Amino acid sequence: MSGHSGSHDHAGHDHGDGGHGHAHGGLGHVHAPKSFGRAFAIGTTLNLGFVVVEGAYGIVAGSMALLADAGHNLSDVLGLLIAWGAATLAKRQPKGKYTYGLRSSSILAAFLNALLLLVAITVIAVEAIGRFSEPSPVAGTMVMIVAGIGILINGATALLFMSGRKGDLNINGAFLHMAADAAVSAGVVAAGFAIVQTGWSWIDPVVSLVIVAVIAIGTWGLLRDSVNMSLQASPPGLDPQMVGAFLEGQPGVTAVHDLHVWPLSTTETALTVHLVMPGGYPGDRFTADLAIILRQQFGIHHATVQIETDPDAECVLAPDDVV
Repeated sequence: MSGHSGSHDHAGHDHGDGGHGHAHGGLGHVHAPKSFGRAFAIGTTLNLGFVVVEGAYGIVAGSMALLADAGHNLSDVLGLLIAWGAATLAKRQPKGKYTYGLRSSSILAAFLNALLLLVAITVIAVEAIGRFSEPSPVAGTMVMIVAGIGILINGATALLFMSGRKGDLNINGAFLHMAADAAVSAGVVAAGFAIVQTGWSWIDPVVSLVIVAVIAIGTWGLLRDSVNMSLQASPPGLDPQMVGAFLEGQPGVTAVHDLHVWPLSTTETALTVHLVMPGGYPGDRFTADLAIILRQQFGIHHATVQIETDPDAECVLAPDDVV
């Protein structure tokens, strides 16, 4: 379900030594991230049930590809649970020492999901390579039927997360897990068909390795973005230099320094900046409007702006290399 949450635009300042002012821009009415609780519940239940069925038939059919797919599905169940937990924690209100709440747990979840995928494909690759030296007969028809069911389950689960994948790295991680599984199952179906037609059992481990390569490619982007966010790099698609140029172009602003842009979560971005305005403090309306524009143009949800009115007063945070 979806909802709306936010606060009215606000800005305040207190004049201290040197005529410095501090202003906090509000967000206006902000759309809250869509809740995917139901999608997580359905996806987890379907995939957990399928893992049991697929694993059992993989053993009966003697298919490494089917067992590999089951193993990957199991990692996806764990991945869904991690993403679900993070999405739930991210909604908690700020309290005590967690002054931003637990929003950043979604970044940690995306990172853990990427690591989980890497562990899964490593295990699959090792087992598949071992099958080349010790081939075993594979029941191709059974493999095709079970993997075909996997395509339906994984594809349907991926669709549940489709609408949120572009705006939330955590949700995108869940989507990638499910989409990759659908592709994996399709590969297993193809392997089963080829084995039935040719009787070549080596096709099974070959397809397993192809599956590993496909998953690894999709996992790299998730791992890269989650690591960057964990290190408080600016979110993908947001250029701090463009934000700085925009702020420098505001009426009355002669200089911009101490600009920082970082992710609060996989869906929210924060900004702090000092603006030098020799003409004097422009009023609360200026910072409130500026916060709204930053949200609309750059997707920055939490903007904190400090106004400095004396260009001759040296700010200890002015150099770019000072944090």
